[in-house]
Amino acid sequence: MTPAVYKRPQSVLVVICTRGGEFLMLRRTHPGQFWQSVTGSLAPGESPRSAALREVWEETGLRVGSALIDLKHSVLFPIVRAWRARYAPNVCFNREYWFALVLETRRMIRLNPLEHLEYRWLSAERAAHLTGSWTNRNAIRALAGC
Repeated sequence: MTPAVYKRPQSVLVVICTRGGEFLMLRRTHPGQFWQSVTGSLAPGESPRSAALREVWEETGLRVGSALIDLKHSVLFPIVRAWRARYAPNVCFNREYWFALVLETRRMIRLNPLEHLEYRWLSAERAAHLTGSWTNRNAIRALAGC
């Protein structure tokens, strides 16, 4: 019998924006009306920074290297009941580490079709309103100075 492999209850949130104040939002394939910034779980042994760099590449096709800004902020939030089976028994919370990527201008994005259906560049207000994640909303507002 193969032992169960559970997701690590740690993740990254990478808010990508332009110097002109446009924020990149991605629409997930599931649930289909859920919009968010770049996110993803840490792999076993992976640091938050390495996970953030990997997720930006996988979800947008952007290689960012030293341009990635560690916001030195994290939040603990309850894992939605529908997703708890992905985690070890009795794991109810996830620690999310925040990062930012500030681009000079909009860039062409290469979506991973298994994860996202479309993307939009939006004002901070519209991006914050569109996301279904309170942590994502707070990060966008913090970066926009709202």
